[in-house]
Amino acid sequence: MAIVRPRIIDYHGISATQAQLDFAITFLDEDIPLYVDPFLLWKSPSQQDQSLHTSIINSFNNLNFLVQKGKIDQARDNLILASECQEIGLGLSKKRKGIKISRKKADEILSLFQRITEYGKYGFVHFEEIQFYVDGIAKDRISDICCNFIKSFLIDFTIQQCEQLGIPIDKAVVSGLYDYRKNLFILDKEITLPVNPETKEPLIFVPKRWLKFSPWINFEDYFKDYCPRDEIFNPGEPEERVKVLNFNRENYGIVQEYIKVKERTQDDCKNDPLFKQIPVLSAKRKLGEIQKLPTGKTNEADIKYENYICQLLASLFYPDLDFAAKQSRTESGRLIRDLIFYNNRSIDFLQEIYQDYGNRQLVFELKNVKIIEREHISQLNRYLDSGLGKFGVLVTRNPLSKAMLGNTIDLWSGQRRCIITLTDEDISLMVNIFESKQRSPIDVLKKKYVEFRRACPS
Repeated sequence: MAIVRPRIIDYHGISATQAQLDFAITFLDEDIPLYVDPFLLWKSPSQQDQSLHTSIINSFNNLNFLVQKGKIDQARDNLILASECQEIGLGLSKKRKGIKISRKKADEILSLFQRITEYGKYGFVHFEEIQFYVDGIAKDRISDICCNFIKSFLIDFTIQQCEQLGIPIDKAVVSGLYDYRKNLFILDKEITLPVNPETKEPLIFVPKRWLKFSPWINFEDYFKDYCPRDEIFNPGEPEERVKVLNFNRENYGIVQEYIKVKERTQDDCKNDPLFKQIPVLSAKRKLGEIQKLPTGKTNEADIKYENYICQLLASLFYPDLDFAAKQSRTESGRLIRDLIFYNNRSIDFLQEIYQDYGNRQLVFELKNVKIIEREHISQLNRYLDSGLGKFGVLVTRNPLSKAMLGNTIDLWSGQRRCIITLTDEDISLMVNIFESKQRSPIDVLKKKYVEFRRACPS
């Protein structure tokens, strides 16, 4: 069965919403655009998290020990191996593939232990500080180094989560596993883990509580509010990053003042959710914009309608339906489905849709037209042919005419395909329920389904 933007739990038919799980659900063919922030482990009240942070810092500072002992090659090799962790699947890659840092970049990082006396004598407390001295060190690199040094813990965590959920695990080769006692990476270690069903590559899960879009300690934040630009740049001179990095190497104390501020304000550092609903006020504004839009394509009204509806429904259906994708092409590339959700089967209605129509995902077709015509229904019906299941939703401005409702009933009678319709009135009702928080807006979708089935012949 075709799955748009497949995730590991969807492939194995496991019903669970992202909100219910402790880990970020892994996509099979692309990265999740979040990163592990080591500061969240440092500030965590959990002794386990604090110990893991200590382990990361000790492992990183061991590079200094190797440098001081003249074992530059070993330090460089360890750092390069730690710089990419593709089993985790965090970042912006569309193919879950990353690139390790170069030997030159590794040497630049290692040189900090020699160029800055304090790091050579005492080591790092927050290794994220390397981004203030070395160009090309971004949040994905910080996250990967962090994950690689505690990969053994993450493997145990992943296996535990798989056992709880029933995700199959199999033997797979992990490219680099850090041995904390020997301070070495073990290459190509065979371990039992969940695997990508297409590539057979191992997958490792990460706790949600460690994830942020950007590390708490980051260069952009430092440059914006703490960097003494007047001391670095002449008036009218371009504010180049390299000049800041060079300045920082000669002014360790300036960076440490920034770090102290970040530690003092640690209570403001929170993990970022994988999905965040829009506020009620925003939902009402978007509804108002939809209601003011004319039907048709005048002044790109159709595009505005699709954007508003996508943003609204993704929030209104959360957490019962996790947003999967918008404007998703079929495998042939000829058809574009407007909006797709994962069917987590978290409530009886969604379980029924899965059992009766085979929907692992739900497709929504958005039509900013005054009157729905036969071709619009046929278009959605063709999407149901592509393997998503036989249940689809048509979102449009007005109720179907008697003839078009008869058309959908005929599809159910002849092919057991179910197409229901959400109108402006239904969207308005969903927003009102979203505001009152007394029930779930998905109850409106269920209501429309029940009404449709009552109209169908028994």
